[in-house]
Amino acid sequence: MKIRYLSTEWIGVVGNEVASDRELQSLGDIHIFGLTQVVTSTPYGDVEYHLQSRNGAVVFSAGVADPEDVRFTQSFDTAVAVATGKLNAQEAFINGHIRFNGNHQCLIDAHEIFARLDAVFTSVRERTDYE
Repeated sequence: MKIRYLSTEWIGVVGNEVASDRELQSLGDIHIFGLTQVVTSTPYGDVEYHLQSRNGAVVFSAGVADPEDVRFTQSFDTAVAVATGKLNAQEAFINGHIRFNGNHQCLIDAHEIFARLDAVFTSVRERTDYE
């Protein structure tokens, strides 16, 4: 049975994969930031989840990052299109489908985390229902 995208269960599965990825966790000592993702108009209402890297740990969980250095906001349709590869995230951002607030430099500096996070999302994608 597949996990519904952005459900509490999906956030938990991604969080568990992030927590168990040793390479990703090792980067928690190097990069310090809090990123909140807000997805509007989902089947669950607006959904907020975060990626936090600090104190030797990288955590993916429901709710707002504390402290929050960066916030992305996008619609459910945009989030699904990006997650399934139908829309490039950079194009979505450039075209105004993803709104950004915060310190963009901390994201640039943490490129290693986002590169490794791709493997986590690829693994979870195979088990995800996006409808």
